[in-house]
Amino acid sequence: MKKVLGLTILVVVGLLMGSAAFAQETIDISVRCVGGEIDRWRCENFAAVEEQVEAELGISLNLTLTHDAKAWADYKNEFLLAAQAGEAPDIILSGHEDVGAWAPAGFIIPLDDLIAQHSEFEDIVPTLWESQSWDGQVWAIPQDSEARPIFFSRLLLADLGWSEEEIASLPERVRMGEFTFEDMIATAEQAVAEGVVESGYGFYHRPSIGFDWLPYYLGHGGEIMIEDGTLVFDTEAALGAYELIASFAARGVTRPDMIGYDWTQMYTEVAPADQVLFYQGGTWQWADWAVNYIADLGGNDYLLENMGLMLFPAMTEEEGPLTLTHPLSYMISSSSEHPEVAMALLAAVTTVEANNRHAIESFHLGILNAQVEAEPYKSHPVLSTAHYMLDYTRSAPNHPSYSAWANAYWLGITAAHTGEATPEEAVQLAVETLQNELGDGITIR
Repeated sequence: MKKVLGLTILVVVGLLMGSAAFAQETIDISVRCVGGEIDRWRCENFAAVEEQVEAELGISLNLTLTHDAKAWADYKNEFLLAAQAGEAPDIILSGHEDVGAWAPAGFIIPLDDLIAQHSEFEDIVPTLWESQSWDGQVWAIPQDSEARPIFFSRLLLADLGWSEEEIASLPERVRMGEFTFEDMIATAEQAVAEGVVESGYGFYHRPSIGFDWLPYYLGHGGEIMIEDGTLVFDTEAALGAYELIASFAARGVTRPDMIGYDWTQMYTEVAPADQVLFYQGGTWQWADWAVNYIADLGGNDYLLENMGLMLFPAMTEEEGPLTLTHPLSYMISSSSEHPEVAMALLAAVTTVEANNRHAIESFHLGILNAQVEAEPYKSHPVLSTAHYMLDYTRSAPNHPSYSAWANAYWLGITAAHTGEATPEEAVQLAVETLQNELGDGITIR
């Protein structure tokens, strides 16, 4: 009896020791993110769910989280060098457009099979998935989203004689197509003519190259990439965009020196809502303005009282109102030895609770449908009322040669805006640049 009991004890102890050894298996996972302090949850959310994932998988995680405030070019270049050496982090956060370059280069892996294993991804806003795809597969998970709306000064519209009802209903009238882009520019012209704003302060746009210029082309019916993956440049849409952009300074609503204008000076003029009537920007800028530009005026409360935001009003009846989003996205590198563990971590941070932490603190729109009804997102007076914009959003295509397309488009913008070329000449400049850069890789319509 003693021998049987002793053997039983040894077996039980052995099983316990074996379970403990399995539970203590350590998996190294590295994550690299980018952004300022306000974006800290891009990385810190992984630490918040670490124990949850350990329990679910029966492992011990050794997480290495690196949150960079580096310039985008340096950040991406470091990833490329690491990927080429097979030493990239397991998870890399970057702009969705990098899928178009990193997927064909073999630096990241397709995620379709892994996505199917986690129900958390089923609630992601459907319009965001297109920006995560390339060549018929999904290669990334959206980390956040945003809209690139038009901000308007409630204060200056009131000075222009608008009633409270007219101001409050403006976003909905834009959404319904009742207040067009031409109506907006005409309103800016009126504000200048009546001395409500100075000449050139009716409409501010982005002062440099970037995604924010795409709505002018897309709003005139332009396509950038068609279903077979071919890049397209639509000369009719580009002409409409360049004619509109050239009209801003000509009509006195935009500063002639807006391209190249200093960002800090621009925000100093826009944020108080008492100098610039309409401004084309991004939803996340609200938080920056509240903290860094108008804290002495009341910060967020001041903005809520004096600033509003709306979709890009319709430029053509066929296209209607729109906005642009540029989701930052998590990707799993091909260097990862444990992609299934990396994916479990991504699933754990793709929840209402986790994404709300980032969205609320950084003023980014949520990526999940359920966030609209969840506190504190639901009670957030800016994010909750801007979330509908994701139904109208477009995004840049994921294509290895998109940067060449964007650079050529930008050449036409600067030429038309500054008056160095007519809109027709600007189109020809863009076409010639694209043909020289991409040859048969671009279809000119």
